[in-house]
Amino acid sequence: MYYANKIQSLQDLFGTKDLDVTATHLRVGSRRYPIIEDVIMLLDQSPQAPTSEFAPDIQQTFGDEWKAYGGVLAEHEAEFKQYFDLVDLETLRQARVCDLGCGSGRWSTFLKDRCRELVLVDFSEAIFMARKNLAGCDRALFFHGDLKNLPFRESFADFLFSLGVLHHLPTPCLDEVRALYRAAPRLLIFLYYALDNRPFYFRWILGAVTLVRNVACRISSKGLRTLFSKLGTWGVYVPLVGLGHVLQSVGMGRFVPLYDFYRGKSVARIEQDVYDRFFTRIEQRVTKKEILTLRDTFSRVTISENLPYWHFLCER
Repeated sequence: MYYANKIQSLQDLFGTKDLDVTATHLRVGSRRYPIIEDVIMLLDQSPQAPTSEFAPDIQQTFGDEWKAYGGVLAEHEAEFKQYFDLVDLETLRQARVCDLGCGSGRWSTFLKDRCRELVLVDFSEAIFMARKNLAGCDRALFFHGDLKNLPFRESFADFLFSLGVLHHLPTPCLDEVRALYRAAPRLLIFLYYALDNRPFYFRWILGAVTLVRNVACRISSKGLRTLFSKLGTWGVYVPLVGLGHVLQSVGMGRFVPLYDFYRGKSVARIEQDVYDRFFTRIEQRVTKKEILTLRDTFSRVTISENLPYWHFLCER
């Protein structure tokens, strides 16, 4: 039984000793949560209707995405280092770290030997892929749950990161960052940038891409989504990266959309991002100036000047 040696961790996480666990269920007070393939199911498994705070289509899209692109690639390690450039990893050695909106758990695979304990949370079926990717880690706890409605105590984690998640919620993403104030004393967040540090024509292109996304996200066929992702990869992303390589020889690669982030990336890695980019209905973007308004809640907000834009650290 995977959680047999994790009772104390669960008690601390939920903030109660009125808790016991079997191979199939976790009981916390009067609540019983099923355990399926070592994943504790916090979400009601009955179909949920769309609300102002929950989008079932987004849940389905991400579940499908991580089933199709759930592997951890060698290049993900370099991306992990980019995201965590603001974090001294040595400070996490004795920390409980929460990966909120973990997807396939690709970033946690690079943290599993660098922290005391991992708490992985996702509202889609991707959480089962995360369990597979961290099969060799005994210090991880897996939860299928809504990040806006977790039954954990305040300050349940020492450090929390949420990368590329909050901007896909149907509620204002910066308000969601503020709501995480009570979850952990330090937060590492990545939100899509509003191209505020790019030439003006990048924003014109974004407008056109958004029109395409608003149509593409209505495609429900998995086969058509895969085909679209491949066509987008080979017909748009790869040629633009190639053009960037050519112009970089005269120091102008940065003026080509997509080049900075995707140079050196494999086709498989690019294809996963095309899927993510075009089949997610909700997409919020923020400027650096807007992120700094989080200082009304946090004592310190540090924005990285490095790719990917914008990732930032919030501290109480």
